Amino acid sequence: MDSKIGSLYIVATPIGNLGDLSSRAIAILTRVKLILAEDTRHAARLLSHYGISTKTRSFHDQNENAEIPKVIHMLQNGADIALISDAGTPLISDPGYGLVHAARNNGINVSPIPGPSALIAALCASGLATDRFCFEGFLPAKPQQRLQTLDRLKNTSRTLIFYESSHRIMPSLQAMATCFGMDRIAVVAREISKKFETFYFGEFKNLIAQIGQNPVNQKGEFVIVVCAAPDNDLELDRAVGLLALLVNEMPVKTACKIVAETFRVNKNKLYKIALQPGK
Repeated sequence: MDSKIGSLYIVATPIGNLGDLSSRAIAILTRVKLILAEDTRHAARLLSHYGISTKTRSFHDQNENAEIPKVIHMLQNGADIALISDAGTPLISDPGYGLVHAARNNGINVSPIPGPSALIAALCASGLATDRFCFEGFLPAKPQQRLQTLDRLKNTSRTLIFYESSHRIMPSLQAMATCFGMDRIAVVAREISKKFETFYFGEFKNLIAQIGQNPVNQKGEFVIVVCAAPDNDLELDRAVGLLALLVNEMPVKTACKIVAETFRVNKNKLYKIALQPGK
C-alpha cells in the first residue's frame, strides 16, 4: 500500500456513558487530520470532555454524496480521517456506507476502531439466544408497511433486534404483538448505559402493559430484542416426547392439553399422534 495514502478510521463512540470511549479511540481522534461527525455540535461535547481539539466537519445523510469526493481526495493526498456518528458504531443505522464503499474502491485503508454498539449491548444483556441473530434497524414509520415488514419476519428462527424511537415505541410493540403473537417473549432495552437505563422482559402483552402504563417509560432510545420463532419440527419432537410420558399417568385429552400449552403445538395434532398404534 502507498504510504502516502491516508487511512479512514471508523470510530465507535459512547452510546451514553462517556467513560465507554476506548483509549485507542481517543488516540485516533486526537491524531487524525479531520473528524467527520454526524452532528458537530453533539461531537463537540464528547471531544471537549477528552480535550480533543481535532477539526470536525458535518457528515450526514443529507450531504454524504457531496462530501464523499472531497473526503476521498483528502485521503488520497495523505490525510488520516476519522468517521464518528452521534452514538455507537458508525454505519449501523447511521450514515457512512457510501464513504466506506468509495474508500475501498479507491484502494484506501479502512480501519475499524471497535467500541459501543447498542444492538450488541442489548442482545448480550437480554437473556435471549445470542448464537444467531438478525438486526433489522428501525421499522417503517407507516403502520401498514410496519405490519408488512413484521409479517415477513414472524417465522424467523433467529433472535430479532430492532431500534426504536420514543414516539413509536408503543405502536411498534403493538404491531409486533399483532404479527408475532401476544405471548412471544421479548426484551425492551431503554437508555442503555445512561442514567435511566432500564430493561423490560416478558411476553408482548406484559411489555405493552408495563411500558404503556407510564409515559416516562416511553421516553428515550430503545432497542427491542425478540426471541426467535420456535423450530416447529424440534418443538413437535419435544412435545411428542413429553406426551409419551404423560399418557401413562393421565387421560390422553388431559395430557394433550398440557403438552399443547407447554410447547404451543396444536392439541388436535397431538391427540391424533397419541392414538396412533405404538405411541
